[in-house]
Amino acid sequence: MAQIYFALVDTPGFFASIIRKVTGSDYIHVVLSMDEELQEAYSVGRRHPAIPILAGFEREDTEKIERAFPTARYKVVSLECTAKQKEQIAGKLQECYEKRYQYHYCVLGLPMILLNKPFYQRNHYTCSSFTASILQEHGIALFDKHFSLVTPRDFYELEQTETVYEGTLRKFNRLNGCYPVRRRNMFRQMWQKLSYVVNGVY
Repeated sequence: MAQIYFALVDTPGFFASIIRKVTGSDYIHVVLSMDEELQEAYSVGRRHPAIPILAGFEREDTEKIERAFPTARYKVVSLECTAKQKEQIAGKLQECYEKRYQYHYCVLGLPMILLNKPFYQRNHYTCSSFTASILQEHGIALFDKHFSLVTPRDFYELEQTETVYEGTLRKFNRLNGCYPVRRRNMFRQMWQKLSYVVNGVY
């Protein structure tokens, strides 16, 4: 048997608070990864951590996320699958990444989750609906509902997973040998402070 991984993410901010209300969970984002260090990890989310309105399919960059959200918390869990399923999922993720600008965040899907009404707009996903769709496509059916209704809370409550790590992103990065970059110039520091304001950290 092989393993794939999910990272459940808790970040501060106004938009995150809206998603918390919709999903009823502190963890408001799901990342699908081929390894527990999140070196080959993908999700539908912010293209840049500091800019919530620009969202689509992207590769996870935990160092960049830590810079934008120093207090972020992560829970990484593993799920068993076959070696063939893992290989196929990895190939599909790479294919999606090559066409990443064709994928977008499904804002219209959020109220549908509250109404419990399946909703699919071509190439538009939430982070959790994308992950659920990919898994279902490759024979891993974890949820007894349409993929568009799957939320981060559903992944959090999965009984088939095993916790690999739970704690701050900062500690996770250090455990995996990821350290802060050199001191940023004045423009970058101002941009970071602006991102804190936009995302409700201050």
